[in-house]
Amino acid sequence: MADIYLHHYPRSPYSEKIRLILGYKKLAWKSVWVPDIMPKPDVLALTGGYRKTPFMQIGSDVYCDTALICDVLEHLRPAPSLYPDHKGLSRIIAQWADDKLFWAAMAYNFHPKGTAQMFGASQTPEQWAPIAKAFAEDRAKMRLGQPRMPFADAAATYKSYLRRLANMLEGQCFLLGDEPCVADFSAYHPLWFTRTQTSVMAGILDATPDVLTWMDRMAALGHGAHEESNAIESIAVCAASTGTRGIFGLQDAADTFQDEHGIALGSAVTVAADTFGPEPTQGTLVAATRMHYSLRRHDDRAGTVFVHFPRIGFVLKNASPSHSG
Repeated sequence: MADIYLHHYPRSPYSEKIRLILGYKKLAWKSVWVPDIMPKPDVLALTGGYRKTPFMQIGSDVYCDTALICDVLEHLRPAPSLYPDHKGLSRIIAQWADDKLFWAAMAYNFHPKGTAQMFGASQTPEQWAPIAKAFAEDRAKMRLGQPRMPFADAAATYKSYLRRLANMLEGQCFLLGDEPCVADFSAYHPLWFTRTQTSVMAGILDATPDVLTWMDRMAALGHGAHEESNAIESIAVCAASTGTRGIFGLQDAADTFQDEHGIALGSAVTVAADTFGPEPTQGTLVAATRMHYSLRRHDDRAGTVFVHFPRIGFVLKNASPSHSG
């Protein structure tokens, strides 16, 4: 198997989700750090527009969104499984955690005390305030200007969600049984951010000791065997790849084609997230299955790149000038 490149940065919560899954599945990987705010020229060379973190690269295949990355890693290393039991339920809980739980937790974490800790470290307020301001402005653009949940509401919501997680953990080690599933990894990463990146705010976790014990079990999974790499290497690998066309069997794309839009394979299209981080990727539609979209695009540095997105949470549009719909 070609090398797995994870494009991430250390304090990214969604990246922690995938780092732990790589450790759980004992998959070796290469670490490529990306900026936490725009501009991201090396990222866009591979994704064509998608700028959220993390994304995963194998050869000339780029996988966007952690929900899709989970499915890819499950395909590459089926055991231990991310879906050992209750596959539908675990996916639904993971989707809730990646959305509702995440946004409540982050609105709570970015209280002024948490912000000061995250960006301040040993710096003076005069030094870290511009950095925090640039980060906030960047994320506001990704939210399309929608305001973050007020702190008091976020705190109340977060407490309620933590109690629900504690209820799920009664009498068992993980959320849905005796072994972790995709729901555990999705619920863990926003809490990890509270505990490790804005620890001055972590007192909220103390009321749910079963959750803290579960977090210790999750952290113990580790990140697995990995080595440092960089964007220069990963882009060169992409450009030199003969093109595996992904794990999805794109050579059979016509047989698995599921048309919900009246857009034929081979059409010029864009794919973009439906809410947070709406920057589109444009390319040629080479697959549209019940689970994902795949686009082929060209970059002067990366060569031919196949960029893959999950269907859920993303919008497909025809980019052809002649298309009137």
